[in-house]
Amino acid sequence: MRASNDSDHFRDECGVFGIVNHPEAANIAYLGLHGLQHRGQESAGIVTAADDQLYAYRRLGLVSEIFTPAALQKLPGHMAIGHVRYSTSGESSLSNAQPVVVHCSKGSLAVAHNGNLTNALKLREEMEIQGAIFQTTTDTEVLVHQIARSGTDIEESTRDSLYRARGSYAILFLSRDRLICARDPNGIRPLCIGKLDNAVVVASESVAFDLIGAEFIRDVEPGEMLVIHPDGTIESSRPFPNAHRNCCLFEFVYFARPDSIIDGVSVYHARKRMGAILAEEAPVDADMVVSVPDSGTAAALGFSERSGIPFELGLIRSHYVGRTFIEPKQAIRNFGVKLKLNASRVVLDNRRVVVVDDSLVRGTTSQKIIDTIRRAGAREVHLRISSPPIRHSCRYGIDTPTEAELIANQMSVEEIARHLGVDSLAYLSIDGLARAVGGDGGFCTACFNGNYPVQFDDAGMKLQLRFAGL
Repeated sequence: MRASNDSDHFRDECGVFGIVNHPEAANIAYLGLHGLQHRGQESAGIVTAADDQLYAYRRLGLVSEIFTPAALQKLPGHMAIGHVRYSTSGESSLSNAQPVVVHCSKGSLAVAHNGNLTNALKLREEMEIQGAIFQTTTDTEVLVHQIARSGTDIEESTRDSLYRARGSYAILFLSRDRLICARDPNGIRPLCIGKLDNAVVVASESVAFDLIGAEFIRDVEPGEMLVIHPDGTIESSRPFPNAHRNCCLFEFVYFARPDSIIDGVSVYHARKRMGAILAEEAPVDADMVVSVPDSGTAAALGFSERSGIPFELGLIRSHYVGRTFIEPKQAIRNFGVKLKLNASRVVLDNRRVVVVDDSLVRGTTSQKIIDTIRRAGAREVHLRISSPPIRHSCRYGIDTPTEAELIANQMSVEEIARHLGVDSLAYLSIDGLARAVGGDGGFCTACFNGNYPVQFDDAGMKLQLRFAGL
């Protein structure tokens, strides 16, 4: 999948949230999605269960814009699931917004999915030959069709459908009388569970629990499936093939909010350790450390503490940039970057600066940032990246450029440094990143070294062109 042209970051494409046994399920789901807004800003939706039926509300836009008090009043019930979505490839339409709701012989079912099924195209083509008609371009609908065709009830059908699926998924299924959630056997995408009084909550990240005052209980284990009943009782099983744990390392680098805990690891402290290890691996003589806010700040603090070089606010981020802006007819150099980041001349002038960022994808934005820092008077600029060089595209639900667009796939480190106009450039090693995250180990490093833990079918590459992807 392809990242937007004005971005120098990968984009996570989905966040999911669910709640069972709460009288204000829709309102709590709305707040939970607000906490997950960073995982998708294109569309959002909530589905609730009440009176033996499902109620859905999905729109394009941000969570705070979509769910007005009037909209939430249309979502009764004590159970709900929600979804936020981001996509720049394929179709950006309401038809692809989630949760997806279908009606079949087993009853009504809503599905919210974060991930990417690597065999979705193969499964879809098999069903199309058998007469299935698809309404969206998402791989999530493939699961829905499978559920409609297999098993005797929702729970058995869901288990059978996911057993055939390959790839990554953190997924929620809501029927009229239960919520089913599952995490793929590799644990690529995150999912966790918590408690809010007598209610059970599940979410892509623990930060969603903080806003609603819920208690984080634990992560959903790789390959685990939970069935949550209306009274909040939980049944756990592991019905899927065993696999090696391969949690996405980029969740810790960039995707997750720093105040989240994923697989028992604090994202904030992991990012600080990334910066500290980077300072050990690539020391530099400089006057100050500056972060590219906000995602590079924690690593910059770690770099500063370990190196002893003072941390300064040399780049100031505007928090009031809207979705669109009008550029003056008289072109302003690096206008788009300046709208979001201002280089402070009083801090940077005639100083040797270490700039710490979390990742380097195309290099387009970084080049403009470096130029802006130079124009603010910096005497030397040394760029340090708190992740390894990104040389390969993600295949597991992350919006990424093609490999031909990844600057580290096309240039050496020295060539990139010259291209960006920096005095030196260094990346964190893969081993250093893994040590920084720690935990129980077992990480997906495919975007760095091309070692994909779950392979695509022969038709897999077509999937990226045909599906909008989630």
